Amino acid sequence: MSKKLENILSQTEFTKDDLVFLLSLEGEEMQKLLDKALEVKLSYLDNKIHLRGLIEYSNICEKNCLYCGLRRKNEKVIHYTISDEEVLESARLAMELRYGSVAIQSGEQTSKEFVDKITYLVKEIKKLSNNSLGITLSCGEQTYETYRQWFEAGAHRYLLRIESSNEELYYKIHPRDEKHSFQKRLTCIDDLLKIGYQTGTGVMIGLPFQTLENLAEDLLFFKHKDVAMVGMGPFIPHPQTPLWQYKDDIPSKEDRMSLTLKMIAILRLMMPKINMVSATANQTIDKNGREKAILAGANVLMPNLTPNKYREEYLIYPDKACVSDKPQECFQCLDLRMRTISHEILYDCWGDSKAFTDNH
Repeated sequence: MSKKLENILSQTEFTKDDLVFLLSLEGEEMQKLLDKALEVKLSYLDNKIHLRGLIEYSNICEKNCLYCGLRRKNEKVIHYTISDEEVLESARLAMELRYGSVAIQSGEQTSKEFVDKITYLVKEIKKLSNNSLGITLSCGEQTYETYRQWFEAGAHRYLLRIESSNEELYYKIHPRDEKHSFQKRLTCIDDLLKIGYQTGTGVMIGLPFQTLENLAEDLLFFKHKDVAMVGMGPFIPHPQTPLWQYKDDIPSKEDRMSLTLKMIAILRLMMPKINMVSATANQTIDKNGREKAILAGANVLMPNLTPNKYREEYLIYPDKACVSDKPQECFQCLDLRMRTISHEILYDCWGDSKAFTDNH
């Protein structure tokens, strides 16, 4: 191991130059980084994996993000919203499978009807589970009042990915109009933190036009905001989106996977107690991608509880892994996969971020 790498890996604070250096590692030196991240994770969080049963509530979206298959202008999307009973059935299934926690994800909608519906569903899940199920929401940009309403209803974690903390790059992957504002995104993250959510954010890795410097800035952004959780994964281009035209300008699947692992590993060194998701996108581009991300420092998995008939329509990116799996199959598969890499799933618990609970 080079002296420089040895020195950097022994630090707890990192400069942007340090991060760019770590992001450019390859081969054995990259493995040293991954090993160090695993060691740090095990010492702070043990080998325990938290679960979030994912409910993809609706694929209707007001936004037109240039990378997303659910964008409003994509006329090929068959729109759906899951019925109340199906959402509650998914929550019951989470309890039956002892997941301890659910995550409701949706395309971005801001109507009063949508806001009130999410409030109702959160309250009902709390009621039917006798408050035993933890609830994460990922329903995009909302007003401060809406976030507070959902928090008071019983949601306690919220994921709002920044997608890129660099404003210039942000506007290369989002339209520049009244519906898409970098500043609004930042304000929403601050609102969530202020209200008291365990706040999560994240980015896509391997975007066209993205540099290692941009990714280093993203890592510093997470640290600066002191978020409780991060979800990040490889960018996968969707043929029904404007960014598809740049598909030949992005790193190969292997390079995107390796960049993702380095991002997870570095962030684990920077923020040892946060929750980090091993995203389904990892498994989509590498059949062992989820395990690799866990061994690089991630500690959360999100098995899909969405009724199977809807899943084909919630395709932010194409060829998503596990779309046809039945929840019970997924449950057994994940348990086995984690055991093979010496990790253990924690059942019947909310799996809150230690970074958050230690400070509150």
